[in-house]
Amino acid sequence: MKTLSKLTTALLAAGALCGGVYAASNGLDAKAETRPLFNDKRPIITPQSLPGGAYDPNGDFSNDPSPKIEHLFLPWEDVDLSTLSTADDYARKRGRSLLITVEPWSWARDWRVTPTDLLNGILAGHYDSNMTAICSAAAKLNAPVTIRWAQEMDEKNGQFTWAYWKADDYVKAYRHAVTVCRKSLPSAKYMWSPMGKDGLEAYYPGDSFVDVVGLSVFGYQPFDLRKLGRDSTFVEATKPGYDRVKRFKKPIVIAELGYQGNEAYVHAWAEEANKPHSEFPDLKAVVYFNDREVYPWPDGLGRPDWRVATPPLLN
Repeated sequence: MKTLSKLTTALLAAGALCGGVYAASNGLDAKAETRPLFNDKRPIITPQSLPGGAYDPNGDFSNDPSPKIEHLFLPWEDVDLSTLSTADDYARKRGRSLLITVEPWSWARDWRVTPTDLLNGILAGHYDSNMTAICSAAAKLNAPVTIRWAQEMDEKNGQFTWAYWKADDYVKAYRHAVTVCRKSLPSAKYMWSPMGKDGLEAYYPGDSFVDVVGLSVFGYQPFDLRKLGRDSTFVEATKPGYDRVKRFKKPIVIAELGYQGNEAYVHAWAEEANKPHSEFPDLKAVVYFNDREVYPWPDGLGRPDWRVATPPLLN
């Protein structure tokens, strides 16, 4: 439900990781493990849990052995791709694969073109070099790679340029981007990742262009109380989107998970998120989005804070 407005500088171990890629920092404060649960909202992982992962700009999962997926966000303009090798080294040392979300725009908002111009440019091949550059760099990495292109196209909240496209135009653009990427990166898996809204099936690019389906699932207690008059559960929030995408018979991953509320609310979501649930037999992994929301939620509810700890566990 979000993208980062701009990533400029973040620390990785003793070095700097600059540009449009972030892999979490090293050096977790040992005392952080003794903090109360509410000050550490990480999903609770047991031997029975589904594989977890994280987008982790604050480094809270850096010394956590449970994540198996490191999530990165890249714009395809204005990005320093040399940092991918640093992210790859970070992930490989921790036994993690890479999930790379490629957003077809610049994070500098004054650089962005209109939805129509972006679509026409993609279909005319004007952005092929952008996609090729990313995929060629990813082809040199050692960690297994999944490419997630132009996510949450079915979310009509005005956030993403590509969500303004008609469904059939999105399908054409997605197929074009994947076709270009496969020339340099045939070994990658390709993730089609809607928000989970009604009507998402119109945006499905076809089995030959999708290896795995992603979903975004968020629990925000003020929103629940406003809309439902009660707290939602992880299963309740996940089921509508899951039921809409299970027809495609692909592995399903929650590519972005976040939750915020009081202690009881957070505890319930943290306990349930990575559990195997009989309702979701095709769900294979759950990836946490460890940052603040960029865009305000409706009804004056502000920007949820999905971060698992404030201040960060890394001190």
